[in-house]
Amino acid sequence: MTADIDKTAGPKDTPPAGPQPVKAIPVRHYGRYVAALVALALLAAIVYAFSQGKINWHAVPDYFFDHRIITGVGKTLLLTVLSMLIGIVGGIVLAVMRLSKNPVTSGIAWFYIWFFRGTPVLVQLFLWFNLGLVFEYINLMPLYKDYWSNFMTPLLTALLGLGLNEAAYMAEICRAGLLAVDEGQTEAAHALGMSHGKTLRRIIIPQAMRVIVPPTGNEVINMLKTTSLVAAVQYPELFRYAQDIGQVSGAPVEMYFLAAAWYLIMTSVLSVGQYYIERYYARGSSRQLPPTPWQKVKANVFSLGRPKGGMA
Repeated sequence: MTADIDKTAGPKDTPPAGPQPVKAIPVRHYGRYVAALVALALLAAIVYAFSQGKINWHAVPDYFFDHRIITGVGKTLLLTVLSMLIGIVGGIVLAVMRLSKNPVTSGIAWFYIWFFRGTPVLVQLFLWFNLGLVFEYINLMPLYKDYWSNFMTPLLTALLGLGLNEAAYMAEICRAGLLAVDEGQTEAAHALGMSHGKTLRRIIIPQAMRVIVPPTGNEVINMLKTTSLVAAVQYPELFRYAQDIGQVSGAPVEMYFLAAAWYLIMTSVLSVGQYYIERYYARGSSRQLPPTPWQKVKANVFSLGRPKGGMA
């Protein structure tokens, strides 16, 4: 047996053969194919159902850049920005009041949040809009005095209804962000001789922003869509202008599709901005920042044709 082994053995100087690459065969998931076919079938059914309707699709591009629609888009963005400013400033103040050890200020903040989060935005808008039925004058002597109908304009009604409601939600978001920072961070900063204000600016707020920014971005997008409710209180914005054009042109459904398209465009732009803001405040929390959408596209394009796993 020894002679047989020696005959088949190679030269002593021949190096041993290295490990051979394993040919991995992916497992076939037939359920995914079935789910994809079902999804495509449902999509085709929806497209077919809409194609049977008497929809004048040409009206959408005809009015897409109408000066009234563009004006409505501008007023929608303006109302979103102003309402969010009111909400963010009010939310910060309410969050500080909630965290205060003073039971009076903490109780007032709790009641505010409880009331405005517990009632619908549309009800609050109608409440502000119709207060002139019970208050003839607004008297802020010696600062201001006028008829309530002159004071409570549709724009002010929209700002109060949306901004004050948003402040209740932002208060809880800001409070959660401040509480997410460990107390040891504040203690360490004070031990190094940093003042309370400097500790807040340099230590607490930058770390709290990682918790505050994502839900705040969602609130901005939600606010953009919620502005459509102010059409009920006579403020002209995108949805109201689309309604008016639809009634005059005889294409109300088409104008609703047009308004939906503009809302999708604006929310998509805001979503991209939210992504980059979140990426900016993620510095230091992870070893490597997540790739941007453009970096993902470049990586996928240049990786086409390359073997996976580095094997030839």
